[in-house]
Amino acid sequence: MNRRKAIISGAVIFVAGIATGPSPTFAQTSFQSYRCADGSQFIVGFFGYDPRAHLQIDGRAVTLGRRPALSGSRYSGGGVTLKITRSGTTIKHAKRPATACELI
Repeated sequence: MNRRKAIISGAVIFVAGIATGPSPTFAQTSFQSYRCADGSQFIVGFFGYDPRAHLQIDGRAVTLGRRPALSGSRYSGGGVTLKITRSGTTIKHAKRPATACELI
């Protein structure tokens, strides 16, 4: 009898979760693809619950911590620095100079 109640309770919770729609965490997820002047491309993901930027660049995943910036946002880690400002986006990686990037 207890097993039956547990199954029914689990089903009710599952259906209630579906009925309420996606959680706010999923709604705040953002992925953006960029192409840069030096020919490189990358994808960056931002998650509402995480202040870091998650990059896929040069065939590897890199997590960038948020750093202080005078304007816009700056993220760095693993030899990669990403800057996002009103005037544009730049990335510096793989011992290359910073290069301008645009959304694809």
